[in-house]
Amino acid sequence: MFCMRGYFGIGVEGVSKAMNVGNLFRSAHAFSASFVFTVAAAYPTAEGGRADTSNAPNEVPFYSFDSVETLMLPKGCALVGVELDDRAVDLPSFRHPRRAAYVLGMERGSLSEEMMSCCDFAVRIPTRFSLNLAAAGAVVMYDRLISLSRFGARPVVPGGPVEALPPHVFGEPVWKKKQARRKGASA
Repeated sequence: MFCMRGYFGIGVEGVSKAMNVGNLFRSAHAFSASFVFTVAAAYPTAEGGRADTSNAPNEVPFYSFDSVETLMLPKGCALVGVELDDRAVDLPSFRHPRRAAYVLGMERGSLSEEMMSCCDFAVRIPTRFSLNLAAAGAVVMYDRLISLSRFGARPVVPGGPVEALPPHVFGEPVWKKKQARRKGASA
C-alpha cells in the first residue's frame, strides 16, 4: 500500500456518457481519492454504476454541484483543470498540490471558460489527441501517485533490481529543535 500526504478529489463538469464517469469514479476509488464530484451534470448513478463495480459513490464522498458557482471545495484545496489548452502545463512538468481537486470536461467537450477561470492550475496530458474521460483521469491520478508517494528508484536497465527504500527515520519533535536553537542562541 502506498502512503501519500495530503488528499485529492476528482470530478467532471457536465456528463455526456455516464459509463465513463462511473469508470472515472471507480479508478478514483482505486487510487484512494478522498471524494468525487460532478458539476452541472445529471449523472444517472445506476447507469454509471454498471462501469463502477466498486460502487465508489457509496465508498467515498460524492458531491453533485448544480453549477460552477455552487462548487465548494475544502479550504486550501487547489482546483486543477485537466484540459487540452495552450494555458495548461504538461502533466510531466506539473508539481501536484498536496490538497487538490481535479476537474475534467465531459466527453466531446471541454471545460467551460467559467470553470477554467476558477482553476488555480491547468494541466494537459501531452498526447496527439484527446483521451477518453476515464483514461485521462486515471493518467492524472497515477501521475499524482508516482510523484507524491515514496517508491524505490527505477532500475537503470529493464529487469534490473529495484532499489529498496531506506527506512523512514522520524526527526525530533519540533519543540525540541526550537529549544536547541534557543539554547545555542543564548550561549
